[in-house]
Amino acid sequence: MGALKTVVMVLEVIASLALILVVLFQSGKESGLSGAISGSAETYLSKNKKGGLDQTLATATKWVALAWVLLTLALSLM
Repeated sequence: MGALKTVVMVLEVIASLALILVVLFQSGKESGLSGAISGSAETYLSKNKKGGLDQTLATATKWVALAWVLLTLALSLM
């Protein structure tokens, strides 16, 4: 049980570092609250759907965050 806990803990540290890096590499959304109030020209349906680095990083953030949550839950149950 001790070796399994160590492996899960190391995986959680790796997932934590990966999550930090993926979030830091994303570009900022400049409009913020002022864009929501004034009505930004870029709506959900008119966004660029071709992929790109921002879309890849957003998808990676979701998957790494999911892995981190699952690892944290698994570690808390051990």
